[in-house]
Amino acid sequence: MSRSMTQAQQKLAEKLSIINERGIGMLTRIYNIKKACQDSKSKPSFLSDRSLESSIKFIVRKFPNVDKSNHKELNPVTMIKSDIVKSLSLYYFTFVDLLDFKDHAQELLTTMDACGVYFDITNNFDLTKGYLDLVVTYTTLMLLLARVEDRKAVLGLYNYAYEMVNGSSDPHFPRLGQMIIDYEHPLKKLCEEFVPHSNLVISALTSLQLVYPRRNLTADKWRAHNMLSLVTTPAHMLNPAQCDTMPCEYLSLDVMERWLVLGFMLCYQKITQPGTPQTELLRQVLQSSWCITLFRDEVLLHHKHLESLFESVKGAGKMVSLVKECCSTAITTAGGIRKERRKYLRTSLKELSLILTDQPGLLGPKVLYVFMALSFARDEVQWLVRHYEAPLPRSKARPNTEDFEDRQLPELLFHMEELRALVRKYNQVLQRYYIQYLSGFDAIVLNNLVQNLAVCPEDESFMLSSFVSTIQSLSVKQVEEGELFDFRGIRLDWFRLQTYTSVNKAALALKEHGDLAKTLNTICYHTKMVDFLDEMLVETSDLSIFCHYNRCFESFFRQCLDMPSQSRYIIAFPLICSHFLNCTHDLCPEERHHVGDRSLSAVNLFLDEMAKEAKNIVTNICSIHCALNDKLLPKNCVAAIAFQQAKKKKNKDMRNKALQEPEKPGEESKRKTREEFTEMDKYHMELTELCYAINYTASIEVWDHVFAPREYFISHLEARFNKAVVGMMMHNPESNEIAKPSELLSSVRTYMSVLQSIENYVHIDITRVFNNVLLQQTQPLDSHGEKTVTNIYTNWYLEVLLRQVSTGNICYSPNHKAFVSLSPDAQLQINAEEYSDVTELQALSELLGPYGMKFLNESLMWHISSQVSELKKLVTLNKDVLSALRTHFDKPVEMSDLFRRLRNVDNVIQRMTIVGVILAFRSLAQDALSDVLSRRIPFLHSSIVDFREHVPAGKETEIINEMASAAGLACDIDPALVSALKQQKSENVEDDYRISCLLMVFVAVAMPVLAKSEASFYKAYLEGNANNSHCIAKAVNGIAGALFTIHGKGDVEDRLKEFLALASSSLLKLGQETDKLVIRNRESVYLLLDQIVQESPFLTMDLLESCFPFVLLRNAYHAVYKKQD
Repeated sequence: MSRSMTQAQQKLAEKLSIINERGIGMLTRIYNIKKACQDSKSKPSFLSDRSLESSIKFIVRKFPNVDKSNHKELNPVTMIKSDIVKSLSLYYFTFVDLLDFKDHAQELLTTMDACGVYFDITNNFDLTKGYLDLVVTYTTLMLLLARVEDRKAVLGLYNYAYEMVNGSSDPHFPRLGQMIIDYEHPLKKLCEEFVPHSNLVISALTSLQLVYPRRNLTADKWRAHNMLSLVTTPAHMLNPAQCDTMPCEYLSLDVMERWLVLGFMLCYQKITQPGTPQTELLRQVLQSSWCITLFRDEVLLHHKHLESLFESVKGAGKMVSLVKECCSTAITTAGGIRKERRKYLRTSLKELSLILTDQPGLLGPKVLYVFMALSFARDEVQWLVRHYEAPLPRSKARPNTEDFEDRQLPELLFHMEELRALVRKYNQVLQRYYIQYLSGFDAIVLNNLVQNLAVCPEDESFMLSSFVSTIQSLSVKQVEEGELFDFRGIRLDWFRLQTYTSVNKAALALKEHGDLAKTLNTICYHTKMVDFLDEMLVETSDLSIFCHYNRCFESFFRQCLDMPSQSRYIIAFPLICSHFLNCTHDLCPEERHHVGDRSLSAVNLFLDEMAKEAKNIVTNICSIHCALNDKLLPKNCVAAIAFQQAKKKKNKDMRNKALQEPEKPGEESKRKTREEFTEMDKYHMELTELCYAINYTASIEVWDHVFAPREYFISHLEARFNKAVVGMMMHNPESNEIAKPSELLSSVRTYMSVLQSIENYVHIDITRVFNNVLLQQTQPLDSHGEKTVTNIYTNWYLEVLLRQVSTGNICYSPNHKAFVSLSPDAQLQINAEEYSDVTELQALSELLGPYGMKFLNESLMWHISSQVSELKKLVTLNKDVLSALRTHFDKPVEMSDLFRRLRNVDNVIQRMTIVGVILAFRSLAQDALSDVLSRRIPFLHSSIVDFREHVPAGKETEIINEMASAAGLACDIDPALVSALKQQKSENVEDDYRISCLLMVFVAVAMPVLAKSEASFYKAYLEGNANNSHCIAKAVNGIAGALFTIHGKGDVEDRLKEFLALASSSLLKLGQETDKLVIRNRESVYLLLDQIVQESPFLTMDLLESCFPFVLLRNAYHAVYKKQD
């Protein structure tokens, strides 16, 4: 199978594939050098070093022949020569690689000229495309090279440092230097280089006249031909989409325009007169845009360059006029044409998406429509992005700015992503379809064509037979077994065959066998549907261009976020971030990290902003619902009651006055017409649209990172709900104002009901949000270290409410089960009963939960602990007197003398009252907690009650008591108080025990002092005293139980009996007093003994009767009730 040098041995297909791939890599490297040199942060430090500034200017001025003898100018370079070589080597050898690429590209272009290759994009597609790609890549590289600002400085500085280190110049430098000089004006030099290749380039470009005009139609013509529509001919819906130019159908318009502009620019001397097919092609492309993409965000304003080229040719005045005319046309009309195309594509892609989602089986025969639609849409998006920031050429014409503000662009991007997702999801549908197509149809057609060939050389015959045998052997079973297909060999062989049959004097000329070319092009397309789907999606719909147009991309995103009708499509933006890595290349691995980070930051920004916007809408809805809920609060019905009362009055004054009835809650929901669009409707519409986007996909994978849009939303909802719960307390530390717990609970429930409704829009577990937030609110600080509802309410009740109780204006009422304000006082600013009644404390228990109530109890116990500590200090001061009083309680005269020697008696009573008030509040809070838990967790609560009632005495008692206390149940010995007081226990156990005993003695003998106080009068309707002395009963039982439990002697009952004996003895002496001031409220103080016994689980009425005559208690009750009446 020997072959002439002009065909097989030239390996044109292999060389085109390799050099084009390497060219993209070189473009990536040169582009990155250009961007790095433009940025002061990323450019090599030597280039911005002031000490080297004069040396660099000298090198650039003398480039490439630097005078080495001028040591004065170059001395700073010599000092850091090794560092320069090390730092600039990557840049320098990139230019060396560029020189190497230039040599190989020129050699290949010359070889193809010598071979007289025939080009026709509709025939030998791969060969023509490869050739035009090579021409454009080579041209782009040289143009980009001329745009690298510091190219002379980098090369000259490196070479001089290299020479200083190694003693001789780098061997590549002379040619590199000459290349830099030659391409100072790159377009002029390139045009000179392509003079020998111009015939070949023109022939390749001319073949586009069958494809480009057909692709560059207006939206009206698309509409007239029902382009991309599957439903215009329902009878043919199942027929496979077929045409003679399959690969050309999804060929990028952007790519073709680049070929045409740069190709005709290089061969401008061949098209000096209008009227030829070439000039017609040029006219069409020049009217389509005023700039073309060179690489990524590097663009070329091609009109001015073409104009200057034609001006240099004699007799080309008409072409100059043509270019100027086309430039004006492009500026004024291209934007509008493209806008109409995007408008048409939006509806077409949506139709495709809906049909294929419903009937994915149609992907098989109609997938060509999908790739065409994606390619068309991608071209329009790239055109808009490119022209969005591109400078205008010099012209009197001005574009219509509205054509470049496409607010519906997100919809187009979204439908592109939908079609991409469908192709990926149903890839097996495509594989099964096209495996059967290849083996059952294509193989037969190709075999017939091969059999009918009159002349077929051995190599060509072998390749064609190989094609037939390979595709004939395919079966659906391979798809079902998950076999991986690889048809790259077939496609490369077809590329080779194109080169063999397209050269001059080929035995088998491809241009004479159009059916064979058409069939093989179609077969290659079909193989791509089996093993090349991901690459096809990249080829037709890659939008990695947005990676390099950050401002534009974010601007489109912000516009979409501000436009509710488009916000459902906003998920397209984070999805597009997964395209960014497609623009990287293996020849520039260092860029991968930078692009990856940019994609991660972009997708994070977009998802965060989406979640934030949705959170803001939810917040607005919640605010409205909370306002509506506030109208239902009892306090807001006053206006309605007042109106009704005023209405009933019959006097003349009221008849003459026009009464305006206050608006009732619910009036806002009445609609006169359905067209009436309320603010709430607007918010719900916005939320629905945005939640559709958030719910569109469970995860987005970008650079091996997985992003979950719903998790972003949940985290923002959590943060917002957390702040809202605290914010709705309306706590003002300066004025001590705070929302009532019941009002806060009502607002929280309203907020939760709105959040619960979000589950109708997004598949999220909103219960998780409630659990996370409300559980945090039961702790003193949340996860961010901020104060919680528990913390603020605990401090408020301790520092505001209970502190004001001691002023005498607030009293604890066992009858009302609340703290009651005794008289209106402007300084109080609060009504105690509004914050401490059963309803409010139950609401507080629901908000704080058992954990929060435990924290409240611990804070209360801490205050009690500090009071007990002070009481012990007072006992220590009076220790001797109290010891004597303890032993002489049956000697009235000595008791009186000893009592007069006691100090700080009033202080003891005051502190015991404070302890009693705190314990009274705790008792109310515990009862409220128990009621809430019995309602919320009845089975568990009843089990705890059962444990408490039936646990045997022993070690387990303490554990059961703690559990019962946490559930709000009362215990004989308060475990929380025991725990708080245990921390005060001194090392001297006996002395501490003695102090505890004397404390009870002190309280017992001090009780008669209360009779002097006018505020000690017992108010029957409150079942308490105005000075809260009745709370001493709780204090005595609580402190005694806790203190003597801590000492572990098991004598709680004995100590309380001793207390009762001392107290009754002291109070009985009041009956012998003659001073009316001393016995002012003697009866009210007598009742305190009865209250102590009733509160105590250890004392009985029989015991009291033995110490204190019951008749005195009965008379005391009679006296206080009579006095009150």
